[in-house]
Amino acid sequence: MPYSAVFCYDTRQCCRVARWLWMLMLLIGSGLSSIVNAELIIREYPVPSGARPHDVAPAVDGGVWYTAQRQGALGYLDPDTGQTEHIPLGEGSAPHGVIVGPDGAPWITDGGQNVIVRVDPESKVVTKFPMPEGTPYTNLNTASFDLHGVLWFTGQSGYYGRVDPANGKVEVFKSPRGSGPYGIHTTPDGEVYYASLAGSHIARVDTGSGEAHPIDPPTPNQGARRVWADSKNRIWVSEWTAGQVAVYDPETDKWREWKLPGDSPKAYAIYVDDQDNVWLSDFGNNSIVRFDPFSETFTTVKIPSPSAQVRQIQGRPGEVWAPESGQDKLMVIFTR
Repeated sequence: MPYSAVFCYDTRQCCRVARWLWMLMLLIGSGLSSIVNAELIIREYPVPSGARPHDVAPAVDGGVWYTAQRQGALGYLDPDTGQTEHIPLGEGSAPHGVIVGPDGAPWITDGGQNVIVRVDPESKVVTKFPMPEGTPYTNLNTASFDLHGVLWFTGQSGYYGRVDPANGKVEVFKSPRGSGPYGIHTTPDGEVYYASLAGSHIARVDTGSGEAHPIDPPTPNQGARRVWADSKNRIWVSEWTAGQVAVYDPETDKWREWKLPGDSPKAYAIYVDDQDNVWLSDFGNNSIVRFDPFSETFTTVKIPSPSAQVRQIQGRPGEVWAPESGQDKLMVIFTR
């Protein structure tokens, strides 16, 4: 069902205060059950025109990193003031993904330069980890750290690889089914999985040998785009072409799939929050969709701006962040 929302344009703290006051009125007026159905608060933040933010990553200091893909820069947003800062990544840069590593620094997959980039959050010094000599253009996409502090990355041209920050060594592997590696994530127990958009499958990566083992969802040609693990080590998948969300349980080797609500859904981004709620972006309906795996129900949150084109979602407790690449904005949904 559609979810109504309160749009707030003051500081983040004001949003939270307003929300809790609103919930208190519900509690007084209609009982505890009303809190469960309380409205979400959504806030949008403009970023520099032409930035085309692709991915976001909440920073350890309360800010938010984002890749300004069209401007070859890493962006930083201060949610309390709305101020942004751009850090140039070098000539030819076209950053795609950004995550925060165990060291607290943002790490970027830069498809334009064909390098992995680390930016020091204090000094803003940019360090690059190029692909090994002779490596073809990989079309770098997304990254994830394993439990040993090694960064794993994907390249849509048919590659995936790893960077060991301890010694700077970069290794690249050919994906077993060719082009397509896209989203990647690490489970709580340390397994690394990636999704292959062109290959319509997911794959488990042996973090020792580096070998990838493809796993096929039930729906053929579904366009597995991104993956995210929940607290039970299950792998959630956004199925772009099929407009579905899927889950794979490695313990049972079983799959389940659900069609997103609305007309002609196109499931792009996926993120699992700290409560194991599954969040997806729906390009077809310009919305964010929350899936409750316990009740198996969807909640649709309409994005305030048209043609937002949310390509990735991340978050932290109480906040779900999304970049609006079609509008030069970042969006946050306060969930509690």
